[in-house]
Amino acid sequence: MLQMQKPRLILEDGKRTDGRSFDQMRPISIELGVLKNADGSAIVQMGNTKVIAAVFGPREMHPRHLALPDRAVLRVRYHMTPFSTDERKNPAPSRREIELSKVIRESLEASILVEQFPRSVIDVFAEVLQADAGTRLVALMASSMAVADAGIPVKDIIAGVAVGKADGQLVLDLNEPEDMWGEADMPVAMMPSLGQITLLQLNGNMMPSEFKAGLELALKGINQIYELEKNALRSRFSEYKEEGD
Repeated sequence: MLQMQKPRLILEDGKRTDGRSFDQMRPISIELGVLKNADGSAIVQMGNTKVIAAVFGPREMHPRHLALPDRAVLRVRYHMTPFSTDERKNPAPSRREIELSKVIRESLEASILVEQFPRSVIDVFAEVLQADAGTRLVALMASSMAVADAGIPVKDIIAGVAVGKADGQLVLDLNEPEDMWGEADMPVAMMPSLGQITLLQLNGNMMPSEFKAGLELALKGINQIYELEKNALRSRFSEYKEEGD
C-alpha cells in the first residue's frame, strides 16, 4: 500500500505553505440576510471554507409532546453538501456530521436565551458549501450570526478559531494541509464579551505550556473575528433602520 509522505508545513523562510505567518488568519467574510425564506441567515467564509446557515423560529413545536414547558428546544443540523469536498460526498448524514451537529448545538445553546421561549422550537441548518479545514467553527459562527439576524436574543455572539501545531510550531487558523498533517488541532469558540468558552476540543498532543500559549493565540484571533461579526451586524441592522426611515 502506497503511503503519502508528510509534506513540509513550515517553509525555510518561517512562513506557512499558504504564505501566512504563524499568527495570521485566513481572509474572512461575513454576510447576513442571504435567504429571504428564513427568519435569519448568514454566510461565513474563512479562506476556502464557506458555510451558509439558516434559522427558523422560535415557532410552535410539532408534535407538541416534544416541547419543553420552561424553554425552547434548539435543533441543529450540520451538513456537508456533496460538492463541498474534492471527492463527491455521500449526501446522507455521516456519523461525523451527526456528532458535529451535537457539538455545535451545545455550543450555540449556551449563547441563546432559550428560557424566553417556552414550548417552542428553534431550528438551525448549517450547510457546508466548501470545505477546507475549520468547518465546525465556521458553521458555528454562521449559525450564531443567523440567530442574531433572526432577532433571537442572545447573551453574546460566538467567535471561534482553531489553533494547531505544524512542524512543532503553534499556528493560528489551520489550513487543510496543517489540519491533515499537523501534530495538533484545537478548535476554540467563545462569547468574547463574557469571556466564556463555549467549545474547546483538542485532537493530537500539546504540552501544558503549548496549550496555554495556544489558548492565548486563539483569543487573539477570536477578538479579530468578533470585531468583524459586530461590523456585519451593525451593517445589517443599519439597513433595517434605513428601510424604516
